[in-house]
Amino acid sequence: MESEAIIWQSEWKRLKKKLHREKYKLTPQREATLQVLIENEKSHLSAEEVYLRVKEKAPDTGLATVYRTLDLLSELDILDKINFGDGVARYEIRQEGAKHFHHHLICLDCGEVNEIQEDLLMDVEEKVSTKYHFLIKDHRLIFHGICDSCQKQQK
Repeated sequence: MESEAIIWQSEWKRLKKKLHREKYKLTPQREATLQVLIENEKSHLSAEEVYLRVKEKAPDTGLATVYRTLDLLSELDILDKINFGDGVARYEIRQEGAKHFHHHLICLDCGEVNEIQEDLLMDVEEKVSTKYHFLIKDHRLIFHGICDSCQKQQK
């Protein structure tokens, strides 16, 4: 528990510094939004889910404000906006020093989302850059399949 608190505080300080470096104020609405995202960093929350949790912390915050905040944080590369093919944009905090978006495994049965932190596409990226003379800024990889737990239940 103590290590989680240290990680939370470290992440909080990093994100606050990034906002200040970019000349943005940490308004109560932005603060509540960032807190929700840090507290739920593995949940891949939609804007509406972020909004519902922000309302608990800052009841006078509107849905439009949350959308604007999420857009701003995405533009500043504080957040990654992702879509798992279900038509819903989800958000997660971009890891410090991350050169690329991390990859995801999505279970088609239970909907569980797992993350792959290692970059599996460096060779592919290099080939694409060389062969097509394409300057790659980022890439995303999502695997859709059946997780281990669901496979065991099916047997």
